Amino acid sequence: MSTNRQAAAVSPWRAPVLFLVLAVLFVLEGTVRNGMFSGSWNTSLAILNMGLISAVAALGVNMQWGYAGLFNTGVVGFLAIGGLAPVLVSLPPVEGAWQAGGPRLILSLLVGLGTLALARIVYARTRRAWTVALVLILGFIAYRWLFDPAVTAIEANDSARTGNIGGLGLPVLLSWAVGGAFAAAAAWAVGKVALGLRSDYLAIATLGIGEIIVAVLRNEDWLARGVKNVTSIPRPVPYEIDLQQNPAFVDFAARWGFGTAEASGIWVKLCYLSLFLVVLLGIILLAELALKSPWGRMMRAIRDNETAAEAMGKDVTARHLQVFVLGSAVIGIAGAMMITLDGLMAPNSYNPLRYTFLIWVMVIVGGSGNNWGAVLGAVLIWFLWIKVEVWGPGLIGLLVGPLPAGDIKAHLLDSAAHMRFIAMGLVLLLVLRFAPRGLVPER
Repeated sequence: MSTNRQAAAVSPWRAPVLFLVLAVLFVLEGTVRNGMFSGSWNTSLAILNMGLISAVAALGVNMQWGYAGLFNTGVVGFLAIGGLAPVLVSLPPVEGAWQAGGPRLILSLLVGLGTLALARIVYARTRRAWTVALVLILGFIAYRWLFDPAVTAIEANDSARTGNIGGLGLPVLLSWAVGGAFAAAAAWAVGKVALGLRSDYLAIATLGIGEIIVAVLRNEDWLARGVKNVTSIPRPVPYEIDLQQNPAFVDFAARWGFGTAEASGIWVKLCYLSLFLVVLLGIILLAELALKSPWGRMMRAIRDNETAAEAMGKDVTARHLQVFVLGSAVIGIAGAMMITLDGLMAPNSYNPLRYTFLIWVMVIVGGSGNNWGAVLGAVLIWFLWIKVEVWGPGLIGLLVGPLPAGDIKAHLLDSAAHMRFIAMGLVLLLVLRFAPRGLVPER
């Protein structure tokens, strides 16, 4: 009853006002140049674009946690596996890689999948652990016999420039959907094993699995060059240099009072912004329709009381698997969008602090269970994450100004780079204290 009264007490104007304040911050970032804001529309739009991608990832986490109460601490892994899609879909095939070991590689993967399927069938029929173990051992031997020579041959193929299998040369926008499919497939495999666990064990399992996925990307050079990175991933928008060499665009920039270089950067970022908004609004529409459907009401009932839901005949584990796969697919789409924006696949950049903890802060601050709250929290926290790096040194300098020169003052000034972590912790504590259900609570 108290929760219902609290929800009813939330003003319907809260979300629009908070989004308006957020819009004002981006306008100030684009127009005002001082110690707090850059006065550059390029910077403002760059922050906004990354904030929108973070919002897509936050929506995926919100589906899992806000809808079903699933504590996924492996967000970084699903972002990484989604980010693999632009490499495998949009890059052209590497010359000679397929001939070197492609057919044998595909055969080894089929043998691996066939071994798992056969082990499941054998267990269902015999219920004997030793027969399953025998199938798995023999299948693993066959898999490695096929896989290892294929990988060695592919990685030896022009290893200085490529050394990987390459892609299919398809449009990069297609890779966003493929990234979601990759993450959904991984989530299904994880969910079949881990969703029967208690919530704290699920968190531990997903944390480990996320790190395993990132470790595979770092070490399997044949897949995406590992730590050597993949660059020049195709864009769905024009290149700045092409715009700068276009006389019509040069005239257009001059009419608006911008230099050609600045205008080309703004135009490219606006093109990305349009694509990201289409994806984000489409996902929000589908998520809202799902949340208000009988399926959404069932998911929230399971979240609030699993025992009662099971007593009503609901298959809790199956429903958890559904929402875990759906949420991970959305996270995978965000991972593919991120790699497309950066034009770079760098497995070493997948830091759990940035790609798991920060996404969770976005969901909690915005309001778990509320899709618009997740979007608000994502864009706001990303704006603060970027700007605190600029504001932090100035704030530390102001605070330590009265101190005499010495080791302590020098140490505090050198520690200014860590202000963003302190700021995120402070924001999280303040929200949990004064708005424990988030800035835009679940209705």
